[in-house]
Amino acid sequence: MVTIPPASPSTQPRQAAIFFILITVTLDVLSFGIVIPVLPKLVEDFMSGDTAEAASIYGIMGMAWALMQFVCSPIQGALSDRFGRRPIVLLSNLGLGLDYIFMALAPSVTWLFVGRVISGIAASSFSTAGAYIADVTLPEKRAAGFGMIGAAFGLGFILGPAVGGLLGVVDPRLPFWGAAATSLVNACYGFFVLPE
Repeated sequence: MVTIPPASPSTQPRQAAIFFILITVTLDVLSFGIVIPVLPKLVEDFMSGDTAEAASIYGIMGMAWALMQFVCSPIQGALSDRFGRRPIVLLSNLGLGLDYIFMALAPSVTWLFVGRVISGIAASSFSTAGAYIADVTLPEKRAAGFGMIGAAFGLGFILGPAVGGLLGVVDPRLPFWGAAATSLVNACYGFFVLPE
């Protein structure tokens, strides 16, 4: 029988940090998926039931989110090279949490649109997460680390719409509150476990 020695004190903080990064990636993707079931209905309500106009605005919101991801991911990566991975990842989580609250309280479609733009900016920490994994994993474990990021990405896409649909049955704004709580708790967790 093979016994595995317990993790050394030096690897335990690293494992906690990697776990935090994987949760962060999952939440970043979840930020897109969680609103998929409820956002069309919210937009339609703001448009007084005009389905055609609501569909157009919903499409523009999705494009704005993706565009912000595309533009801001390399910027966040460059900022993390200059200022460190930790502050960028923590600010991303904090930004997502505050943005979800902003969207939960949105009184108009304009607020929802601005919220989606902010969400795209805050959720663009994939490059920073990848860089962090590269920094803290051994060369022979790096491919596995990037594979875990891919798995976290997929998990976020699976959980987002499922959680959003379940919470949206209770109240269409509840998914935003749930995501805000999760992101803010994760930011607090990361503050204690994520070394530079």
